[in-house]
Amino acid sequence: MPTLGAIADDFTGATDLATMLVARGFRTRVVVGVPEPPPPADADPDALVVALKSRTAPTAQAVADSLAALRALVEAGCERFYFKYCSTFDSTPQGNIGPVMDALLDELGAARTVVVPAFPATGRTVYRSRLFVHDELLDESPMRNHPLTPMRDSHLVRLLAPQTARTVRQLPHETVRAGAEAVQARLAEPEFADGALVADATTDDDLRTLAAATASFPLVTGGAGLALGFSGPRSGADEARASAADPAPDAKGVVLSGSASAATRAQVAHGAARLPHRKLDLAALRRDFDAEVAALVEFAERSWAERPGQPPLLYAVGEERDVEPAGAEPGVPAAELVESALARCARLLVRRGATRLLVAGGETSGAVVTALGVRALRMGAPLGPGVSWATAEAYPYGEEDGAAETGVLVDLALKSGNFGAVDLFTAAWKELS
Repeated sequence: MPTLGAIADDFTGATDLATMLVARGFRTRVVVGVPEPPPPADADPDALVVALKSRTAPTAQAVADSLAALRALVEAGCERFYFKYCSTFDSTPQGNIGPVMDALLDELGAARTVVVPAFPATGRTVYRSRLFVHDELLDESPMRNHPLTPMRDSHLVRLLAPQTARTVRQLPHETVRAGAEAVQARLAEPEFADGALVADATTDDDLRTLAAATASFPLVTGGAGLALGFSGPRSGADEARASAADPAPDAKGVVLSGSASAATRAQVAHGAARLPHRKLDLAALRRDFDAEVAALVEFAERSWAERPGQPPLLYAVGEERDVEPAGAEPGVPAAELVESALARCARLLVRRGATRLLVAGGETSGAVVTALGVRALRMGAPLGPGVSWATAEAYPYGEEDGAAETGVLVDLALKSGNFGAVDLFTAAWKELS
């Protein structure tokens, strides 16, 4: 029976956290969407992660979905909970992190929680409550102009305070660096008895300290980094090997990239120099969506025949100038158009034999997983901090096809736009050979 339950505000965040939990010895299952009824216990997981698409949802919907997920996790037997959001704290002053945090605390009858987006392995650190992306402050990094969640302030206390009814306090670096006992002593002071505690963390040891000091908290919140300090009952390495897929050597793969992040643009450039590739034509999609998607699918099928072993790359953004400003063109916004197109491509390509899909971008990943009817993910081979392969049963046929219950096993790597090595699009496949 699971004892740890997590709620992730997007699909790549769910697999990011699940990757970390597997490495820490938790047999982990990712459930897509609010599980109704509660997820079955036949897989005997130690941790359940519910993948929502709530980061950019209307606040009321994000809160309702998160509470429904929490109640399902409680019913499944979970006793401790983790609210997972992005390590870049993607939100706005009117964002969803604070309202969801408040609702979860109220539901659990808890007075306080810790706020720990830091993930040093991916370059995210917090010092004096300011969030850094590698060597840059968040508001000076490429996240400043993110098309969906632009981040114009790096000060987490300032960012979170307008979002929550609770008092937001800083847990300074000097206290964290002094060790778990020092943090616990500070937390025992009356002023820290309630509220949201934004913790500085610049190293993995800081994360281990914070995890140890807050082990009694019913709810913790943060990026996946905080789980570095968790300890599960099983061997993470053995679990990863046991979960790794064993596909046929001639399996068909495809890269679907909807992210506009700097990290993904570098991966696109690297992949395009080595793989068959095609950039999405937004004008063509607006003119005749079905015809352009059909052309993309035809290109991928032709690539499988002409260049076997080299997964085709379908991408939306290769350079920063490719990002279409909001409202620049009439009709469907660019981000929504890209998600819909890549999700449709995924569904049609799985029907045509694709069994390996590497998807870049949180919103794109959510759209693809939803289009494929995926209900759960079993984590597999890690590809780096925050990125892993997973095995899932996809349902690419709808009722209109007369085969709604025909499942297809696929390998999925769902990558946050900001994560992964520059050669990820070409190197990831070696883990499945």
